[in-house]
Amino acid sequence: MNRQLSFSNVSFAYEGQRHVLQQLSFSVENGEFVSIIGPSGCGKSTLFRLILGLEQGQEGDILTQKQAGYMPQQDSLLPWRTAAENAALSLECQGAKKKEAVRIAGEYFAAFGLDGYHSKYPKDLSGGMRQRVSFLRTFLTGADLLLLDEPFSALDAITKVKMQEWLHEQQRKWEKTVLFITHDVEEALFLSQRIFVITETPIRHMREVVVPLPAKRERHDLSRPELVSLKEELLELLKEGVRL
Repeated sequence: MNRQLSFSNVSFAYEGQRHVLQQLSFSVENGEFVSIIGPSGCGKSTLFRLILGLEQGQEGDILTQKQAGYMPQQDSLLPWRTAAENAALSLECQGAKKKEAVRIAGEYFAAFGLDGYHSKYPKDLSGGMRQRVSFLRTFLTGADLLLLDEPFSALDAITKVKMQEWLHEQQRKWEKTVLFITHDVEEALFLSQRIFVITETPIRHMREVVVPLPAKRERHDLSRPELVSLKEELLELLKEGVRL
């Protein structure tokens, strides 16, 4: 597989503060789903800011094949726009006229589980529906690399599980490359092919864990003995990181 993203000896510090990254190297291949887990404040979101070009690394190289699409923790839907108009925003930002952008976005509503919700406003949508609109907006950037920053953290437990299963199917269908930040170890295990664990600050190295599940997986796969053992191992690693 070809690399979709690579960090090569990247160091970064916010002005007047200690380093967040120090000589960090890692890569993500085309079509992979990779999760990053680590304690709050360890620098996970800084990685995304560097990939998006919102911050500039002081040293090293960050290479991506194309511009990345970004989905934040909150859906950030505009309350005065309908679901279709919100999804169409990324197309408008690329130069499409609003009417045409809304038409194109609407063609994806059925595939994203939003059929019949084109004209609904955010206040009339459930949390899961809002996240689907937000994901569609990110998808319509046309980016092959999608950066998802804890997109399900604000959802209730049942909706969260449903959205994880939905995202798993979408990623397999569209073959996008996904870099996913989460605090939820079980979520990372269910969705990912690989997991990067941050246990130190500044981040010099991320522990890589390969998830021993096939590309097509079911929720009950998480009850396999090797997955239960791996979950415990990851939780212990995170506990180490919290103590740092």
